[in-house]
Amino acid sequence: MAAGLSTIAVTLKPLNRSSFSANHPISTAVFPPSLRFNGFRRRKILTVCFVVEERKQSSPMDDDNKPESTTSSSEILMTSRLLKKAEKKKSERFTYLIAAVMSSFGITSMAIMAVYYRFSWQMKGGEVSVLEMFGTFALSVGAAVGMEFWARWAHRALWHDSLWNMHESHHKPREGAFELNDVFAITNAVPAIGLLYYGFLNKGLVPGLCFGAGLGITMFGMAYMFVHDGLVHKRFPVGPIANVPYLRKVAAAHQLHHTDKFKGVPYGLFLGPKEVEEVGGKEELEKEISRRIKLYNKGSSTS
Repeated sequence: MAAGLSTIAVTLKPLNRSSFSANHPISTAVFPPSLRFNGFRRRKILTVCFVVEERKQSSPMDDDNKPESTTSSSEILMTSRLLKKAEKKKSERFTYLIAAVMSSFGITSMAIMAVYYRFSWQMKGGEVSVLEMFGTFALSVGAAVGMEFWARWAHRALWHDSLWNMHESHHKPREGAFELNDVFAITNAVPAIGLLYYGFLNKGLVPGLCFGAGLGITMFGMAYMFVHDGLVHKRFPVGPIANVPYLRKVAAAHQLHHTDKFKGVPYGLFLGPKEVEEVGGKEELEKEISRRIKLYNKGSSTS
């Protein structure tokens, strides 16, 4: 509470000779002879009046009762949403990482055991066919390389054409750990399992070639998962392979595919940088590589 000076009043009070005479004792005491007035000349007295008014002063208690501003509330809500989204994204990445590790570990273990069994246990006591062994490993490499060209053709002629309704989920923000486009990985796994099964249970050159083809498709699928899903789209952490120069280039080229700057090129993955350079996108490729390096370094410094 504060007191303030609100009014100053001045009054003039007339005084005549009858009120204060020269012989009046108060007049003599208050007004000396030099200040006395003769006759009926009026004397003036200045009266000052002070009126005290109470003013209300704001207190911290009053400020606490005020509602928060709209801007502050919206900022809190936005922050809460971002935190929930980041937590959900982290959970999705962890889910996909578990799936990737388990599938990779399981497929790799089965492939190693199958190769060992086929060339050791199954041929125990007999002569190992060098031609069959060479054909198996040669077709393993050939199938892995051939899958890159198959994936490029299927990506352009099927996934971006008649099967776009399924592949479109890969070009939209993903909701959840998986997307409809993941079905294509399963369809590619079916022939690989069939070839491995036939080649594992039978002897001879043809079963050996089938076994090798199944191994090649499997190796390509695992490499595709780690580079495409992990490195490019960050569905799970990939560790040190993010620092491999060529794989970083592959990731940058595939990122350009999602920007549609070169009409969808590249459609392949591991040979994607070559496709981009063939359509005159070398400069854009270098820019994308630099951008990804900056993002990676920024993420490493904050983690």
